[in-house]
Amino acid sequence: MTDLVELSYALDTFYFLICGVLVMWMAAGFSMLEAGMVRSKNTAEILTKNIALFAIACTMYLLVGYYIMYSSAEGGFLPNLGFLLGGENSVDAVLAGGDDAPYYSMRADYFFQVVFVATAMSIVSGAVAERMKLWAFLAFAVVMTGVIYPVSGYWTWGGGWLDAAGFSDFAGSGIVHMAGAAAALAGVLILGPRKGKYGKDGSIYAIPGANMPLATLGTFILWMGWFGFNGGSELKVSDVESANNVAQVLVNTNAAAAGGVIAALILAKLWFRKADLTMALNGALAGLVAITAEPLAPSALGATLIGGVGGAIVVAAIVGLDKLKIDDPVGAISVHGVVGIWGLLAVPLTNGDATFGAQFLGIIGIFVWVFAASLAVWLIIKAVMGVRVSEEEEYEGVDLAECGLEAYPEFTVAKVRGGGSGRPQSDGLTQSQRLSTRTE
Repeated sequence: MTDLVELSYALDTFYFLICGVLVMWMAAGFSMLEAGMVRSKNTAEILTKNIALFAIACTMYLLVGYYIMYSSAEGGFLPNLGFLLGGENSVDAVLAGGDDAPYYSMRADYFFQVVFVATAMSIVSGAVAERMKLWAFLAFAVVMTGVIYPVSGYWTWGGGWLDAAGFSDFAGSGIVHMAGAAAALAGVLILGPRKGKYGKDGSIYAIPGANMPLATLGTFILWMGWFGFNGGSELKVSDVESANNVAQVLVNTNAAAAGGVIAALILAKLWFRKADLTMALNGALAGLVAITAEPLAPSALGATLIGGVGGAIVVAAIVGLDKLKIDDPVGAISVHGVVGIWGLLAVPLTNGDATFGAQFLGIIGIFVWVFAASLAVWLIIKAVMGVRVSEEEEYEGVDLAECGLEAYPEFTVAKVRGGGSGRPQSDGLTQSQRLSTRTE
């Protein structure tokens, strides 16, 4: 019996860790998606944001975030403040058995949770792309991942007041995705739209991304990583019921993504008379966000329909936000925010234990907290260091202004002393002169 308990503990811990690795792989997906959806002159900066925010999220959640989220009293509103992760499960506690015995490592739990925090922050980076100062964004990432996200996470997954009220969110349509979108919306409102996006007469001008193959690759990476996102949220796999649940969750996750693509593509064709690739990509992500709140209870066909509704909603939301002059280069607020709300409201349709009242309470509680706290932080950052690059830097591209290099430097000319191989030296041109030689 002891050997069986230890084997189950090891298996569930390993499963949790591998699912965490899959979710970590979503960071690559966000990076590729956002790099493809921005203009080439802003690519290096958006990639810098993505790798830096991941590192910041891991560090801040290690220092304070995990403690805030999971070391506070059940049913409470104000979390406890503390540092680091606490102790690991002892062998005696594991072998004691019973309902209260731990069945996976606490370190595995931290690892799985920290990649969710990074996912929430990744949503913000795409929405504020092409005009935000790099260090202003990173300063916000410190507060978002260390405090803002963990507080609402405590209210829900940490056993706080929303959990006590019956709020249900299996893998984070609201806790992760809507929260990230709420923070992004606050930032976008403070930041304003990109230059040239909206005309004085109310006209809307498309600003196409530079690399659709890269954006498509990013979407497929996110689709793959989502199996860890939702599948790992089952928390274990070492018994028959849990194994069957994991299989159902993965089937439903895949079905919802497919439904989102089909619905978004059909609606785009009917609305715009074109099969819009960007809408199809966002449709896939919308389907995934929609099913994340409850990927276990629906049938596979039900999951397809839930994802399909999400795919249709995201097309309408992207168009609607543009009309409101809310400039979101990658559609993150629509995908993760608007569709995240739909995902939460869809839970009672298939899960009899959930109620619309509790879901509405959760939506309001999470959104108001994250939006208000984020707005306050963005305003403080704006007052201290500013949030937006200059008009000239925006025109020339934030790659050079913020990172000092270009992602696609094939048009840069540099002299090499000695006429042969060696370290490239300055070409003697000013930045503006160098830019004038580059093909736009």
